[in-house]
Amino acid sequence: MNWIKKSQQEINDKIFLALTHNVNYQKESIIGVPATYLDEKVFTKDKFTMSDTPFLSTLLQNPNHIGCHTLGSSESFFAGTQAIEREVISICAEDILKGTIDQFDGYIASGGTEANMQAIWMYRNYFQSKFKAKYSEIAVICSTDSHYSMAKGANILNISIYKVDVDFETREISRDSVLKAIRQAKSEGINYFVVVANMMTTMFGSVDSIEVYVDAVQEENVEFKLHIDAAFGGFYYPFSKGENNLINFQNPIISSITLDAHKMAQAPYGTGIFLARKNLIHYTTTQEASYVEGEDCTLVGSRSGANAIAIWMILSTYGPNGWSEKIFILQKRTDYLCDQLRALKVQFYRHASSNIVTMKEQYISKEIATKFGLIPDNHHDPKWYKIVVMDHVTLEKLNPFLEKLKEQLKDKMYVD
Repeated sequence: MNWIKKSQQEINDKIFLALTHNVNYQKESIIGVPATYLDEKVFTKDKFTMSDTPFLSTLLQNPNHIGCHTLGSSESFFAGTQAIEREVISICAEDILKGTIDQFDGYIASGGTEANMQAIWMYRNYFQSKFKAKYSEIAVICSTDSHYSMAKGANILNISIYKVDVDFETREISRDSVLKAIRQAKSEGINYFVVVANMMTTMFGSVDSIEVYVDAVQEENVEFKLHIDAAFGGFYYPFSKGENNLINFQNPIISSITLDAHKMAQAPYGTGIFLARKNLIHYTTTQEASYVEGEDCTLVGSRSGANAIAIWMILSTYGPNGWSEKIFILQKRTDYLCDQLRALKVQFYRHASSNIVTMKEQYISKEIATKFGLIPDNHHDPKWYKIVVMDHVTLEKLNPFLEKLKEQLKDKMYVD
């Protein structure tokens, strides 16, 4: 078990020890590395560096975590903080997502968009290498509720994308809708599929049925790899769903998963996580990066080691029990919101294990949407508006919204 709750002193001690194993530009004769501390004329050390600020200290020391540190060698200048990044990968892949010990690669990406693109890139190259597939024969298949990073990745990587229709009310994919998309793709020369299933979509918090996708691609007898976009749900759904969660690495058909620590984990923005089973990520190795120790197989290349430190600090502060309690509270708060909306006869969608509540647009005035920062599914032609019950969305924030909504609905005679 990698994930253990730690005291603040234990957290500080481990990070500062890790920093001693990184390069020290002032004390060592390091003159060939294109990196240094943050500019000391702007980021004055005596202003920021204190014994109880490990994250700020890491930012100031500015470690570059270029490459993937679960594979062979990496830049030895930053070995201390790289070890903490590896621990984060283990916690996510093994403790949260139930994977087998030491059977996963991964790295801290800039966010879910990059991590999803990394998966598409990896599988495109896998199909090309193993089956001699042409780019024109490879496609992404995902639901219409999937994040825009799928379309962005397909565009950049010069492969096609096919969208599976979802039911307007339930936000579910169906076997027929998946088969329809696959058959259309096959008729247009596609033989290899990067299947992306959602663990809580950005707009609705909906969760795709993996079995529906797998049954359809197997019936059509096509080659595929399955990626899970858990950018929003990765730090939420495994805890709200509990032992009934089947969307994890215990399922051998799942090859990779994206998480996003700057959403529910409240890490600084620019903190995503990409996880993949062993013997896959090497398909994206850029051998031309020969000046990088261990070369590079990541999409972004250079990245701040401080982001890995931030995730480790957050997870270590809570521990698994503390994190479960955090999600339990958010679930109860979301239950309360849904109960109040039902009382007002407002139509909404909410997956039972999600903290996202999405209401039909006819119940939401522009005034309310603006006042309470509600997010539409489409700014030009909204059909839904969502609330995300995060830590700051307390009853003190929800009740004024509900009161205002009740007033508006009375005026429109939606309620008695």
